[in-house]
Amino acid sequence: MAITADAARHAAARRAHPPGSGDQLRQGLIYAALIFWAFVCLFPIYWTLTTSFKTAIDVTRGHLIPWLDFMPDWKGWRSVGLSPDTIFATSSPRDEFLARFYNSLIVSVGASLLALILGSLAAYGLSRFRYRFGPMRNNDILFFFISQLILPPVVLALPFLVLYKDVALLDNRIGLIFIYTLTVLPIVVWIMRDQFNTIPVELDEAAFVDGLTAWGSFFRVILPIALPGMVAAFLLSLVLTWNEYFFAALLTASDAKTLPVMVASQTGSQGINWWSMAALSTTAIAPLAIIGIFLERYIVKGLTAGSIK
Repeated sequence: MAITADAARHAAARRAHPPGSGDQLRQGLIYAALIFWAFVCLFPIYWTLTTSFKTAIDVTRGHLIPWLDFMPDWKGWRSVGLSPDTIFATSSPRDEFLARFYNSLIVSVGASLLALILGSLAAYGLSRFRYRFGPMRNNDILFFFISQLILPPVVLALPFLVLYKDVALLDNRIGLIFIYTLTVLPIVVWIMRDQFNTIPVELDEAAFVDGLTAWGSFFRVILPIALPGMVAAFLLSLVLTWNEYFFAALLTASDAKTLPVMVASQTGSQGINWWSMAALSTTAIAPLAIIGIFLERYIVKGLTAGSIK
């Protein structure tokens, strides 16, 4: 009876105060802002995709809408051997593209996995144990990791170039994996430490009571719970290493050259081949976009861990 009376009062209140034009205007402005922001975010991808189907004159004239401003052409995809009429034929540009794509895949996945392993161990230690390194404590050590992101990559160019030359890691995928691991390791430590902080310490204590060691508790209890954070850290590292250009251009020449270097090298005697660059950029964007769509919930959950207590 009380529930029925409350429902009747709420219904009467809604009839007495129906949504006004002010609420509708507010909702309309919110949707307009969201649509505008979606347009701003997606327009570069749209421009890249459509440019891959343009000819030189369409690019210079800034035509945007296929079949209205211009007729789509396979020129960009044909230049990299990925058009319908060349996909099953022998193509040197396609062989080079596949080699660069393979290099990017090996380097980015390898560096992300290595950074995830090292970063998870470091983050678990900073979350569960108390360290003292001179005047530095746990928070100071974490800040030291994060502060490495402030250093511009160009400052490290000459030291790494000399070091890699001495240890024979120039133009080598292993060398790129090592340096990419260093670049994304602070981000992994940051994300995973927040993820571990959200997991109650009582779970570790219960694991110790059951006879597990610190390693057993970490691998069998904590890591399965921290899976969303691990996925988010891995994907963020994958995106950063997949798109990295500076060190790939500096430390590689031919064998270990990655896809971003190939994209940036699309120049000819007549200038930049925008259609070829757009086709290569589309193939570079597609894998990350597909992964992001399917694993979106892990990314959001992992990156927001620790933001709400």
